[in-house]
Amino acid sequence: MERKQHFETQAVRTQTEKSSHREHTAPIYMTSSFTFEDAEQARALFNDEQEGNIYTRFSNPNNNELVEKLCLLEGTEDGITTASGMAAMFSSMAALLQSGDHILASRSLFGSTHQILTRIFPKWGITHTYADIDKPESWENLIQPNTKLIFVETPSNPGLDLVDLEWLGKLAGAHGLLLIVDNCFATPYLQQPASYGAHIVAHSTTKFIDGQGRTIGGAILGKKELIQEVRFFARHSGPALSPFNGWILSKSLETLAVRMDRHCDNALKLAEYLEGHAELEFVKYPFLSSHPQYELAKKQMKKGGGLITFSVKGGVERGRKFLDSLQMLSITANLGDTRTIATHPASTTHSKLSAEEQQQVGITPGLVRVSVGLENINDILEDIENALRASKGISQVAVDK
Repeated sequence: MERKQHFETQAVRTQTEKSSHREHTAPIYMTSSFTFEDAEQARALFNDEQEGNIYTRFSNPNNNELVEKLCLLEGTEDGITTASGMAAMFSSMAALLQSGDHILASRSLFGSTHQILTRIFPKWGITHTYADIDKPESWENLIQPNTKLIFVETPSNPGLDLVDLEWLGKLAGAHGLLLIVDNCFATPYLQQPASYGAHIVAHSTTKFIDGQGRTIGGAILGKKELIQEVRFFARHSGPALSPFNGWILSKSLETLAVRMDRHCDNALKLAEYLEGHAELEFVKYPFLSSHPQYELAKKQMKKGGGLITFSVKGGVERGRKFLDSLQMLSITANLGDTRTIATHPASTTHSKLSAEEQQQVGITPGLVRVSVGLENINDILEDIENALRASKGISQVAVDK
């Protein structure tokens, strides 16, 4: 029996078939369409009687290679790529829902996903109910006769709350519901939701999968029969990933394991350094023993991920002063980059949420989200420590740990 290759090997060695030029790396197939050998092949391809590329909005060798890798790494049967992470989140639900359907979703979601549920889907008669991550006993009672699917992200953005995937998979199965998991923060290297019963796994490949802030992209992976429906929806609504971005993302997967190890190691060191800091109200990171779901994190994640959050004393004004005092860290609306990034969710990514909604998902006025990069950890520590000091009006120090 052929032995299954390890994660890192699959990410590196899975490639599209070589051309007659015998290239070591797949070329970029920058073509809008593909020719047919004859009229019969064209007919067969358009009628799904034969596999092959027709038009890059439908499929492309670069995107196909990316999908093949992601399916192997996530343990799913099939998948498609999209032009952005939000195209993936939207399409993963919209393709499988009809007017009158209901969604049960975790309350802690990315701001744009919240907007889809609260402002876009209602136009089509699709409703939702939010469930609190810290009240799992309430979820079953929130399921309605017209509930079609459950949508969660874990760890959540930006609160870093976790959902028990094993429990949730059993809940969805018991009620015949589809389970969709946004696995953006963890990536397939740290957790595989499909192994716990998720029917669809969605990604913003813009983040850690790219890992270098170069591309916008997304992916939807899952059971073959469901992906067929999603593929039909995407084929005709058109959120296609460009071949160039597909090529970049496929190459990025070759270093995902190496990068995630460094992201996670740096993040844990930063969280440990900041925990108990005199200028902070709290620090949150899944692999800190103080995290309320530490045991769950250890159970379903390989490592704690590359994101940490902390709340500075002094609220919004202090949080903004902290960002303005950073010398090395980037202030940008992204995460998962090689470079460490700091954001203030209350005034940026989740600013469209009311104060009450922000409080419900753990966004305090002084909350700062840090996407920990690949720089030397001492440099990251020093920049954050000195920004905390500068925003309080105290002298800076050199950090050497």
